[in-house]
Amino acid sequence: MKNVTDSFISLGYWPSAESFGFNTDILATNPINLSVVLGVLIFFGKGVLSDLLDNRKQRILKTIQNSEELRGGAIEQLEKARARLRKVEMEADQFRVNGYSEIEREKLNLINSTSKSLEQLENYKNETIRFEQQKAINQVRQQVFQQALQGALGTLNSCLDNELHLRTISANIGMFGTMKEITN
Repeated sequence: MKNVTDSFISLGYWPSAESFGFNTDILATNPINLSVVLGVLIFFGKGVLSDLLDNRKQRILKTIQNSEELRGGAIEQLEKARARLRKVEMEADQFRVNGYSEIEREKLNLINSTSKSLEQLENYKNETIRFEQQKAINQVRQQVFQQALQGALGTLNSCLDNELHLRTISANIGMFGTMKEITN
């Protein structure tokens, strides 16, 4: 037991046990542990890394293939546009050959059709305005009628007592009975 106690006491006298800190000297750290860790990372990470690189390669190839297809489509569209341009240029030459009279005629036709369209739009606008005005007037009339009816009901309810109310109902029933006899 004395040897064990002496060994713990002697630990206190070691110069390396006086301070605690990180050892930043790579050569003084355990090179075997580092080589094992690096070996495991390389062994297992190689497959994952190669899969990632293969996936990236496939995506790049697909992107290149799609770009080539789009380029081909763009070239076709460019050729079509050039053909249309040539056709339009030939038509423009024909217009120049035939003179400006056709252009003036088309211009007048366009002006006439546009003025007719504007006239129709103006008529539609005026009809819509009249419709909206009539709608607003009807709404105001309905609101005024509702307010007048509520006012009349309020006045009647405040002025009528039970006896007058019963007499009014009896008189109205009598009028309905008379009207029913007349219609039969």
